[in-house]
Amino acid sequence: MRARIRLRPRVRSLRPVHPAAWLTPALAAATTLAVVLVAVPRDGGGPPGGTHDNSPGSAAAAAAPAPAGKAEPDARDVVLAVHGGAGTALKRDETSPEKEKAYRDGLRRALRAGQRVLDAGGSSTKAVEKAVRVLEDDPLFNAGKGAVFTADAGHELDASIMRGSDMKAGAVAGVKHVRNPITAARLVMDETKHVLLAGQGADDFAAQQGLKPVTQDYFYTQRRWDELMKAKGKQPVKDATKGTVGAVALDRKKDLAAATSTGGLTNKMAGRIGDSPVIGAGTYAKNSTVAASATGQGEVFIRGAATATISDLMEFKGKDVASAAYQVLIERLPKLGGDGGVIALDRAGTFDAPHSSEGMLTGYLTRDGQLVTRIFQDESPPGR
Repeated sequence: MRARIRLRPRVRSLRPVHPAAWLTPALAAATTLAVVLVAVPRDGGGPPGGTHDNSPGSAAAAAAPAPAGKAEPDARDVVLAVHGGAGTALKRDETSPEKEKAYRDGLRRALRAGQRVLDAGGSSTKAVEKAVRVLEDDPLFNAGKGAVFTADAGHELDASIMRGSDMKAGAVAGVKHVRNPITAARLVMDETKHVLLAGQGADDFAAQQGLKPVTQDYFYTQRRWDELMKAKGKQPVKDATKGTVGAVALDRKKDLAAATSTGGLTNKMAGRIGDSPVIGAGTYAKNSTVAASATGQGEVFIRGAATATISDLMEFKGKDVASAAYQVLIERLPKLGGDGGVIALDRAGTFDAPHSSEGMLTGYLTRDGQLVTRIFQDESPPGR
């Protein structure tokens, strides 16, 4: 019988103690993250359908966004799409060129990581894992590095992944020492008979599988700390994109896959788990219907079984992907008291990203190499 390994890494640092370290010992080593961005011209101002990559081989828009209030797909012949969270919209007149570039570059890097997998003939499952890993490593998003703080000033991360060909899935919830939770979720799917591992058991499993643990201060960013302080002071948190990340993909074999990763909600109760690691709520993939990754108010997405319901409407009601996603995100979930968005992709490459929230960060890649990123409200209007 194998002994269970318990990893309780100690935070060792020569850096000064954080001024609010009384909230948690793990933040005693936290330091302010300084992000230096080079000012560049705006990305062409952003056409209505989003901003297109101007690198060699790229072209113009695959499709402009559908008018508000209509269930029409955003694009066709899509092989990969990502999201960086739904919530308060980024506004052009309040967003610096540096900030715009940072968000667009983050989405582009994720799309390029997944594209490399697909171009090499790799699986959609590997493509979504690679894309989400890039977003987990980007401190702009609420997943991995840059994850939000819990009420006790810690970090608890969730992630899930699902393969459409056989509907196998893996997830982790409440992990505290896994740098890339999406890879831990993939290992749960591939190396165990289970679907979801949580807490210390999930951290132990990840370490046993060769994922090097990180201490809590790895996830720290000054921006997220400031958001926690505002939340505890009952101040509104501006730029409140939920920041949850996700990806959906379609490979050469016509297999679908979806993945989602998050740090949760700012000031959430310790132990709270949202929709991101819940199969059928935050993530779902089935070859005959859809690959979907959601972002928003997790409790509502769990109660509404958001992504599984999109699939069910397609399978049992004969709805197309855009109509099914619209019905769930725009018509059903708001009645339960929450908002958010979803990226949904069917086996024909039809893509839609409806959201009831004010804004949503998305990007997609078509089969012929067109890459589109959308971060502003006029690029991806709510209610459609």
